[in-house]
Amino acid sequence: MNKVFNKRMIATTAATMMMAASLSACGEKTETVSNVTDAASNAADSTQTTTDTTQTAVDTQIDTAQTETTADNTVTDATGSIDVGSGEIIVFAAASMTETLTEISETYMEQHPEVTISFNFDSSGTLKTQIQEGAACDLFISAGQKQMNQLDINASSEVNTEGLDYVIEDSRINILENKVTLCVPEDNPKNLQTFDDLAEALKAGDILFCMGNSDVPVGQYTQKILAYYELDEEALAADGLITYGSNVKEVTTQITEGSVDAGVIYCTDAFSAGLTIMDYATADMCGQVIYPASVLKTAENPDAAQAFLDYLTTDEAMAVFENVGFSPVN
Repeated sequence: MNKVFNKRMIATTAATMMMAASLSACGEKTETVSNVTDAASNAADSTQTTTDTTQTAVDTQIDTAQTETTADNTVTDATGSIDVGSGEIIVFAAASMTETLTEISETYMEQHPEVTISFNFDSSGTLKTQIQEGAACDLFISAGQKQMNQLDINASSEVNTEGLDYVIEDSRINILENKVTLCVPEDNPKNLQTFDDLAEALKAGDILFCMGNSDVPVGQYTQKILAYYELDEEALAADGLITYGSNVKEVTTQITEGSVDAGVIYCTDAFSAGLTIMDYATADMCGQVIYPASVLKTAENPDAAQAFLDYLTTDEAMAVFENVGFSPVN
C-alpha cells in the first residue's frame, strides 16, 4: 500500500509540475503579446503626434506669412482689413490744416511705412488753380465748398462755370467744420471784444484790419461778415483800413506780429498761433465753414488716397482735429 501511495504521490507531483510549467509558459506568451501590442500602439501614437506637430508647424508658417503680407498694406478696424495701398500720396490741403494733417500723416506713415504722404498747403483757391493747370494731386481738401464745386462736374454750372470734371463723386465727403473768429495781437491795441466792436472801428476809420483775399475761403467768409454789417469793403480798402493776406496763414502772421490791429482767421489757426480769440462769427454772419475732401480723377494713386481719406474720419484722426478746434460735420 505504501508503494502504491508513493507512486500516486509521484505521479501527482509530476502532473502538478507539468501543469505549472504549462501555465507559466502561457503567461509568458500572453505578456509578450501584450507588450508587442502596447509597443505598436505607442508607435502609432508617436507617429500621429509627429504628424500633428508637423502640420501645426506648416499651418503656423502659412499663417505667419499671410499675416506678414497683410500687415504691409492693410489697416484693421471693426469691419475687418482694409487695403491701404502703397507708394506716394500727394495731398493738396487748405493752409489752415497744416499742423493737424502733418501730425496725423506722421502717425499714419509710422503704421504704414510702405506709404509716403506729401503735402501742398496753400489757399484753397490757389490749390484749385494748380490742379486745373495739371499739378499732380491725389487728394484735395478745401476750406470751402466753392473751390471743390468748381472742380466737380455735378455742381451747379453757376459755380463750375468751366465744366471741370476732377472729383470722384463717391469719394467726396464733408470732413470737418471750422469756426471763423476775430483775433487781435497780444496787447489788443483797439480794445476790441466783439465783431460789433470791429464794425464800429471800421466805420470810425480808426483801425487797420487784415483779411484774406477774395479768392480764398477765409476772405470770402470775411466779406460776408462785412456785408452783414453793411460795410463797403472797397471803400474801406481805399481808405487804407484793410490789408490782405493771400491765405489764412499770412493773415495769422500779421496779427501775431502786431502789424495790424485785428484780423479774421479760423479758430484752428488762432489755436496753433497762440492767439486770443475775441469773438466767433455766427452762421447768420457767414454761414458754416465746411471742409470738403475728394480723391481726384487725375490721381496717380487713388486707392491709397482713398484709404488715407477714410483714415481721416476715424476717431484716432478726429481726436487730433478736435484738439485744435475742428469738429466733425453734423
